Amino acid sequence: MAEAAEIQETTSASACRWPRLLTVLLTSAALLTGLVQLPGAQPARAESSGSRPVDVSINTLTPVAPKQDDTLTVSGTVTNNGGSTVADAHVGLRVGGQLNSRVDADETGNRAAFSPGTDGSELGKHTQKIDKLPPGSSREFSISLPAKDLELGKDGVYQLGVSLSGHTADQGSERVLGIGRTLLPWQPSSIEGKKTRLTFLWPLISATHLTARTESDQQQTPIFPNDDLAAELAPGGRLQQLVALGKGLHITWVIDPDLLATVEAMTKTYRVEGPDGKNTPGRGQAVAKQWLSQLQTAVAGDQVVALPFGDPDLASLAHHGKDVSGSLSHLQSATELASTTVDTILGVKPRTDFAWPVDGAVDSSVIDVATSAGAHNVIARSDSFRDRTSYTPTAARQIGSGNTAVVADARMSTGFQGDLVRAGEYSLAVQRFAAQSLLVNRQAPDNERSIVVAPQRMPTASQAQAMAAAIAGLSDGRWTQPVSLGDAAAAKPDPDANQQVPGPGSYPDRLREQELSTKAFQEIQKTQATLDGFKVILTSQDRVVTPFGSAIMREMSTSWRGNPKGATEFRDAVQSYLYGLTRRVELIKKSDVTLSGRSATIPMTVHNGLLQGIEGLHLVLESSQTNRLQVDRSQPVKINGGQNQSVKFETRANANGPVRVTARLYTDEGQPYGDPVVFTVHVTSITPMVLLVIAGGVLLLVLAGLRIYIKRKRSAARAADGGGPAADGDGPGNGGPDDDKPSRRPGDPAPDTGSHDTEPSGSGEKVER
Repeated sequence: MAEAAEIQETTSASACRWPRLLTVLLTSAALLTGLVQLPGAQPARAESSGSRPVDVSINTLTPVAPKQDDTLTVSGTVTNNGGSTVADAHVGLRVGGQLNSRVDADETGNRAAFSPGTDGSELGKHTQKIDKLPPGSSREFSISLPAKDLELGKDGVYQLGVSLSGHTADQGSERVLGIGRTLLPWQPSSIEGKKTRLTFLWPLISATHLTARTESDQQQTPIFPNDDLAAELAPGGRLQQLVALGKGLHITWVIDPDLLATVEAMTKTYRVEGPDGKNTPGRGQAVAKQWLSQLQTAVAGDQVVALPFGDPDLASLAHHGKDVSGSLSHLQSATELASTTVDTILGVKPRTDFAWPVDGAVDSSVIDVATSAGAHNVIARSDSFRDRTSYTPTAARQIGSGNTAVVADARMSTGFQGDLVRAGEYSLAVQRFAAQSLLVNRQAPDNERSIVVAPQRMPTASQAQAMAAAIAGLSDGRWTQPVSLGDAAAAKPDPDANQQVPGPGSYPDRLREQELSTKAFQEIQKTQATLDGFKVILTSQDRVVTPFGSAIMREMSTSWRGNPKGATEFRDAVQSYLYGLTRRVELIKKSDVTLSGRSATIPMTVHNGLLQGIEGLHLVLESSQTNRLQVDRSQPVKINGGQNQSVKFETRANANGPVRVTARLYTDEGQPYGDPVVFTVHVTSITPMVLLVIAGGVLLLVLAGLRIYIKRKRSAARAADGGGPAADGDGPGNGGPDDDKPSRRPGDPAPDTGSHDTEPSGSGEKVER
């Protein structure tokens, strides 16, 4: 591998330096005895080991890579960490030997002990006196000198030291009490060979800030769990600094579209959840609008790479999610949403064919998942794809199936990590980056190579400032040439570079411990299943599918690494909120019912507490004893938002007794929706009273018929004897025998009937029969 080759190279170089080292040791011995003093050097007591009481911090070195005619300025701070006052002190510059490998550059700045042979002699003409330095006190220094006075040799990278020499009460003679070191790239003019093509990724990624929660209004006002993102967007904030610093640099922007969507939501009215559960108005509209405007200007002319929406954790998907049915489909959806989001908000058509696993760590399963959604280029890192060349090869290499691994340089990519708030760490990171880039070029100056730098996903403001300073330090293009990520991926691969994808066992344990678990993906799929069952009944599906679909993608975000509690709470909140919405469409509970007839109607009420209408539901009633009670099985349900619907079911009773009835909603696909409602129907369709009423009615009809029959028989008998009245139907007007006889007029004598009986009339008169 390249690192091993550099170690071998360093060993060989060390063997060549033995004669020179022997000379240095002899000279040092002479200095210790005071027999020899180098020209221009201040007398000092040199020591080769031990801690130093004074800390020397090199805070700035400008320019980063000086030319022959430049003026070099070195400034910083000296701090007395010892217990004695430092007197008669001065700060001086020391130029060490040329560094032969990238390993040497890594070690520079980490060594505390002072070594005259390695640190070099002091440049006597360029020093600065320091006032008395009591314990715990600090003094600033700044030394400027023409770069040519450094008397550097051939082009390359040198160690530049700043030492403080003086004496203390317990040490009467002057000695080096502290030293700080940095790296000085020395390339006075453009190189004669080929320049290194350099790609620097500039990530715009943040933690998840938006859930699926919204206000119950037509605008669906989003509710943020906090307003922390506003601070990142405000002047001086992390994201504001990334945009401001990135403008004008030759970089490739790598953006999580979820961040853009979240900030865009902040440009409108939004709410923030308070600690007491009450929502308060968000106050980040102004900074959100300003940030998006600045970003649109900053990315103009640069290449923009869009990660899948929410920046899903590819390694977690590969190691735990792919075995959970449906998990990989979210990656495809997130990739498709990425292009639309960036294009809509920024007006830029991004590249979506790049995948970026965490820290560029890959194995065969990560590669398979990363390329499953259309990303044919995977951004890896050289500490995962280990090369065995004596130089740093071109980043691109073919890994089969038409896919390309773009292997970022691990040293340069990790050079801006750590706390760079301290000026000394900041400056050293900048100088190391410039030095490493020159050392890469000098490894094979006649071989044009393409190097990619992929820093940490979410750099702090100070880290971003260091990154910007390092890129700007190479802007004159003496040994580097900036190219986009797309050009780096398309570069001709080095035939000697490693093209073998690492096996499953090679994935780092420290990263595997931070991954989302299989249980997490199962919970994600549970939420998706709930959403799938809910959306089919909605008349305006986008009002629910869009916010919850985005929230599900955020549940897989890389930003949850190292925060398992936060990831769990986020998933639970999304599922709980979605479940609460589904419960707003429900059957109203029903008490027991009594049926007092053979047929009756049972009403059921469905409540829709959503703002939008619902359809595609059927209400089904099921009788536990169909031989006793039969009911209509299904009725369609369609309700406008915020209303109820009463659904009536016809029943037919066949026998008395209690019957258990279950009411439940089903979708058109036959899937049950919500909880069932169970109640009891008491069937009393044939009661004793009803039987008595019916029997009484029948008896009356029979008696009436019998009376009519007896009356007719009697009439018929009298008619047969000639003395009785005509039977029914024989009277006047009915066609009887008397109809042909003339009617008697008033005053005519009564006919002789052969009877002389009389009966008093009601008027006292006698009537003859």
